[in-house]
Amino acid sequence: MALLEVKNVSKVFGGLMAVGEVSFNVAEGEVVGLIGPNGAGKTTMFNLINGFFRPSGGEVLFQGHRIDGLKPHKVCARGVARTFQVVKPLQRMSVLDNVIASSFLRCQSISEARRHAEETLEFCGLTSVADKISKGLPLGLRKRLEIARALATQPKLLLLDEACAGLNPTELDENIEIIKRIHKSGVTILVIEHHMKVIMSISQRIVVLNYGRKIAEGLPHDVATNPEVVAAYLGGEAANA
Repeated sequence: MALLEVKNVSKVFGGLMAVGEVSFNVAEGEVVGLIGPNGAGKTTMFNLINGFFRPSGGEVLFQGHRIDGLKPHKVCARGVARTFQVVKPLQRMSVLDNVIASSFLRCQSISEARRHAEETLEFCGLTSVADKISKGLPLGLRKRLEIARALATQPKLLLLDEACAGLNPTELDENIEIIKRIHKSGVTILVIEHHMKVIMSISQRIVVLNYGRKIAEGLPHDVATNPEVVAAYLGGEAANA
C-alpha cells in the first residue's frame, strides 16, 4: 500500500481548472519530486493534500484513509507536515520558541517540547541561532527554520514547497544535505522545487504537472529527457528548434 495516494484529484476555481484529474502515489520511504512550469498546479496540489483546499473531485488517501476534506491541523496530526514557499515564521518569537510551538503537536509538557525542539534545531544546523528573534533571520536560515518547524511535528510524510528557492550555492548545498538527512531518518518526502540540481540529486521519482495536468512520471533521467516535459519548460517552438 502506498503511503500517499492521489486519485483523480481535480480543483476548479470559478470555472478555471487549476488541477485536472491528477493521480500519483508516494510509497513509504520515497523521495518524489513534483515539478512543472510556473502555474502548473504544484502548490495547489500541496494545498489539496494538506487540507487547505477541498478537492472538486477525486480522493486523497494517507495510510489507506481519506484525508481530503480534513482541516490542515487534522491532516498534520495524521502525520503529514509541510513547508511553504513564502516562509512566515512567528516573527516576534525566537527560533527555539517557533520550533517548541510545533513540538506541542506530539509533546505533552513544556520540558518535553523544549527537548524535542532543541534536538530538531541541532538536526537542522540552527542551534547557534536558537535564541535569535526569527524576524531578523536571513532567507537561508528562515528556510531552514521552516523545515525545522515542520519536522518538529514528527511527520511520516513531509511536503517541501520550494525549500531551496532563493538560496546561494553554499546554502543550497546545505539544504540538500538536510533533506537527505531527513530522508535517511525515515521520513518520506514529496518536494516541489524549480532548482533542477535539487530535484535531480534527491528525487527517486518525479511527477510533472503542466496546466494542472500530469504529463509525465518516472525516473529523474527519463523525465528530464521526455520531449513533452522539455516542451512544457521551453515552449513547443524552442523544444523543436
